[in-house]
Amino acid sequence: MSFQWTKQGQIYDPAKHILNGKPGLFAQSPQTLVFDDFIRIYFSTRVVDPLNGKYISHVAYIDMDKTLQNILHTHQQPVIGRGELGCFDEHGIFPFNVVRHNNEVLAYTTGWNRRVSVSVDTAIGLAVSHDAGETFLRHGHGPVMAASQHEPCLVADAFVKVFNDQFHMWYIFGTGWTQYESGAAPDRTYKIGYATSADGVNWHRLEAKQIVPDQLGPQESQALPTVAYFNGRYHMFFCFRESFDFRKATGRGYRLGYAWSEDMLNWTRDDSQVPPVGNDGEWDSDMQCYPHVFECDGRIYLLYNGNEFGRHGFGVAGLTLS
Repeated sequence: MSFQWTKQGQIYDPAKHILNGKPGLFAQSPQTLVFDDFIRIYFSTRVVDPLNGKYISHVAYIDMDKTLQNILHTHQQPVIGRGELGCFDEHGIFPFNVVRHNNEVLAYTTGWNRRVSVSVDTAIGLAVSHDAGETFLRHGHGPVMAASQHEPCLVADAFVKVFNDQFHMWYIFGTGWTQYESGAAPDRTYKIGYATSADGVNWHRLEAKQIVPDQLGPQESQALPTVAYFNGRYHMFFCFRESFDFRKATGRGYRLGYAWSEDMLNWTRDDSQVPPVGNDGEWDSDMQCYPHVFECDGRIYLLYNGNEFGRHGFGVAGLTLS
């Protein structure tokens, strides 16, 4: 099986739309909730904290028609409030994965908070919507999955699907922080893991088991897994990069990866199956990251961010199988 992608290009640029009364800053990790006649796309955007000049991230959404060409509605305000002082999501949420279950919409949040010796730590929270995904309330002020004895930091990037009444989560866990150059800030490394749950709240994970093999070696950082089932297999898209000198150095930043599985546990990697990078000067020429795969009306689509970690929004590609 080989994939043929038709790129529709950039479909949302936050700088061209008003969020919180100002042009948007970033639209990271687009994730969908499909309705009968439109597609809701959640993403993490940013505002500047007037107290210290640093970013705070929150979740907004747009509604698009099913051609993914026309924006029907822009929801300007955050769909969930800011985390409490000192909590795991005090400084924002990124990313925000939604899944329908019974009559609710569940959101698995990655909350982040600033640290002193390193820049950040993360954990996975749960929020619930009773109004079809317009607003969400936290299940509690603490996370449903966080650092553990064998996953000591940076538990994040939950993607959840329900198969046969069981919840399945693919997520990332940090393997540690490293100061690669004298005087430089430490950089992190993380890998993709897997967990299951009977109720979506209490999770059993394969502690510190990396399920997707590295291509770049042990210092490869893997992020934002997203999974779909079609043609008798599970298909995972994710992004990966070098763990250091990745922000501006050519060829070391995020790119898209792919793996397939027949049992959700054992994955075969084949990065040749992802959409091609853009041509020089295009919005995704230097970076492709934070993918989200979804099905709509019998077609498979992949949303993803481009250059500068989603500063310029997101685009979409459609899949044809051969």
